[in-house]
Amino acid sequence: MEFRKSLATVVGAAALFVGVLPKEAAAADTVLKIGTLAPQQSIWGQVFDVWAQAVCQKTGGSKDDCKKNTGAGKVQLQFFYNGQQGDEGAMVGKMKNGQMDGAAITAVGLSKIYKPILALQLPGALTSWDKLEKAQSALNGDFEKGVKEAGFVLLGWGNVGQAHFFTKNKEVHTPDDLKSRKPYMWRDDSISPVFYQVIGATPVPLNVPEVLAQLKTGAVDTLNAPSLAVEQLQWGGELKTVSAEVTGCAIGAVVMTSSTDANHPTTFDKLPADLKAIVVDTGRKASAALGQKIKDEDAAAFGRLSKNLTVVKFSDAEKAAWNKAFAETRKRLGQGVFDAALVKKIEGFAGL
Repeated sequence: MEFRKSLATVVGAAALFVGVLPKEAAAADTVLKIGTLAPQQSIWGQVFDVWAQAVCQKTGGSKDDCKKNTGAGKVQLQFFYNGQQGDEGAMVGKMKNGQMDGAAITAVGLSKIYKPILALQLPGALTSWDKLEKAQSALNGDFEKGVKEAGFVLLGWGNVGQAHFFTKNKEVHTPDDLKSRKPYMWRDDSISPVFYQVIGATPVPLNVPEVLAQLKTGAVDTLNAPSLAVEQLQWGGELKTVSAEVTGCAIGAVVMTSSTDANHPTTFDKLPADLKAIVVDTGRKASAALGQKIKDEDAAAFGRLSKNLTVVKFSDAEKAAWNKAFAETRKRLGQGVFDAALVKKIEGFAGL
């Protein structure tokens, strides 16, 4: 994968986070453990590495020591990549139990903290970045409040990519085509079960680390996922087709644990105000840099995959069939999974 230019851009962005560096290094007094499903060599890992170095240097570590990740600063961010701490549901559980301090998670993981956030991924609704960002901006206050009441701090939003249908063999043109397929469904997702129930298909529930092996055996033959995720998780080599249409924008965020009980503070809560401000400020800048970078990288990944896969373009009639299935799914989701008023708001931001 061609990430040299991306890496150069990310490393160059380090100046945004680092600023003036202290001369004297100090041992790490606090280690914040942060989990993610992303591979360390991915664009996510590259940005997180810059973030960790920034926190290290801003809290007293030397540039060289921080590059070696020796924990030379007063605060060290320790990342666990490739789902080393389990899938997102497991990571959220560990954060709630005090075993981890933070995570970079998708909307599925965020829904384990505050379910309404997952509504940003209602099928067929927020299919462009502009629509998504309009909804996020309008609902951000409510989401941050809900996350805080659940015992977390939302440091910043991040993108994952625009979702497309990918298949291992036969093309998918309409929802009916999925009835004879074996579509992957994230085990913790609350939206996919309703969608597949609407169209009469039987999904295969898996956790993300399980998908590649199941693709190889053919136990799964269809995905609805962002191009960059497909590429980074090495799923692309098992696929043959991709739809040109976007079904929605997959999002994520960086969160840290923060207790609502002053008598039981988390590790993050215990940080002195100046050190906590450094983690929060650099975390927000890292999230912003990652969000914009992912947009570009996801588009580039779709371009690369399109050269090796058959690109399926839906006819007007086929698009109408998908829109009908998506609308029925949103309707049913608004009858129990999400508040009906929230679903209407999301549809309003989408212009539906």
